[in-house]
Amino acid sequence: MAFEFKILEKEEIHLIIPLVQKLNANSVSDAILMERFSEMVTQNYECAVIYDGDVLIGVSGLWFCTRHYCGKTVEADHVFIDDAYRGKGLGKQFFNWINNYVKSKGCNAMELNTYVSNYPSHKFYYNEGFNILGYHFLKKF
Repeated sequence: MAFEFKILEKEEIHLIIPLVQKLNANSVSDAILMERFSEMVTQNYECAVIYDGDVLIGVSGLWFCTRHYCGKTVEADHVFIDDAYRGKGLGKQFFNWINNYVKSKGCNAMELNTYVSNYPSHKFYYNEGFNILGYHFLKKF
């Protein structure tokens, strides 16, 4: 199978909403996601995607910034590959593509968050060379 990895055009950001809904179990409405993603693409955010032909099967947001402890970095966000495509090495291929892309933009490091209960992702990220640096805390207002 030949997959296409690319950065999604900002005008096409709405295409990722069905995959993000699967990741977060419909915790936020499509309308709110569209509003948020429309704002995100005006910030230091890009969206990497995977296509199988004309079908969008994978997504990872990319937040670019500079941090005092590691320099220019990217945070992978809302990483998701459709269930039917898991366990076939596609995640590894996707992260290899992302790594090359962000290195070409001058990034020194990549960071990410994963849900505490998502054990398969923990194993995957360890195998990809990630280490746990700390805890992610959230306070909603």
